[in-house]
Amino acid sequence: MNFTPSHPRRRAFTLLEVMIAIAIFFIGAFAILGLISSSLANVRRLERPSVDASPVLARYSATNNLIEGTYTGSLGEPGLLGKEYRDYNYSVSIEEVRSNHLYTVNCIIVPAGGRDPISDMTTVLYRPQSKPGSLDGALGLTGK
Repeated sequence: MNFTPSHPRRRAFTLLEVMIAIAIFFIGAFAILGLISSSLANVRRLERPSVDASPVLARYSATNNLIEGTYTGSLGEPGLLGKEYRDYNYSVSIEEVRSNHLYTVNCIIVPAGGRDPISDMTTVLYRPQSKPGSLDGALGLTGK
């Protein structure tokens, strides 16, 4: 008697094929989780205001009158960035570095309750209309 199966033989997945399928699934899942994580980090970064010293330095470069000294204030002042930035303070020191009205302006931004600077920028400005500085015979005035 010849025995022939009426059903074709069923073939199951091997353990190696199952492991490869699981590995491909986890690679895809971790790639998607990585994208979600970086997107959430970008959203958090956008929620916090970006703070640097350039608006304060722009205010001093727009004027033609620099007086040596140290000046402090809040970035929340109406003439600067507005109330969203009231939690940040600035300190500007102006010093004449060469005669003939060449000044260095250094600005440091710190959180309202902190000491560690967030931003520190320095620029050199030439303002011939400024009052004489310490190198031109003036005493060097103290800022507010």
